[in-house]
Amino acid sequence: MATNVETRTARGRRTQAERSAATTGELVRTARELFATRGFADTSIDDIVSAAGVTRGALYHHFDSKTDVFRAVFEDLERELAELIQDAARGKRDPWKRIEAGIMAFLDACRQPEVQRIVMLDAPAVLGWDEYREIEHRHTMSLWHHALQSAMDEGKLSRRPVEPLAHLLFGSMCEAAMITARATDSGTLERDMRREIKRLLAALAES
Repeated sequence: MATNVETRTARGRRTQAERSAATTGELVRTARELFATRGFADTSIDDIVSAAGVTRGALYHHFDSKTDVFRAVFEDLERELAELIQDAARGKRDPWKRIEAGIMAFLDACRQPEVQRIVMLDAPAVLGWDEYREIEHRHTMSLWHHALQSAMDEGKLSRRPVEPLAHLLFGSMCEAAMITARATDSGTLERDMRREIKRLLAALAES
């Protein structure tokens, strides 16, 4: 049976862990807002700690550098994108409807300024291509790998290596999002992109 001292110690540890998690969460939330509005290059460590209301020491207790903070922000956004894609696909019986719904949800999310700035513009430059793609693969691209495998398992797509097909599908989505985000007449171009993506999926389903 635990003594009163052991119980108080355990409570103290939980409280410290909760405080640490709260500080980390606030730093990531604050940095995300700053990176989204100013960009990585124009956001300093001092900007982050000042906006979060913590000391530099507190930040360096949880993160090694500004790049480390950015990595946590990028991971956070990638998890959210994965959840959006999964939520959009949930409940649809046909695998191609799931894939289409997920892609459209991804394109909708890529219209958000913070996604454009952090995910599409800064992340490849800040983290480097290899780490950028590794994080993307874990959170979002792996979903397309799974979706295509499911289409094969359900007899809606002929058997073939999944990995190259998933990369091609994901690449076309990212390119569509990039081009649309930078277009002068983004409304018309976005409608065209969405129409062509549906045609691409229809052709793929028949192959």
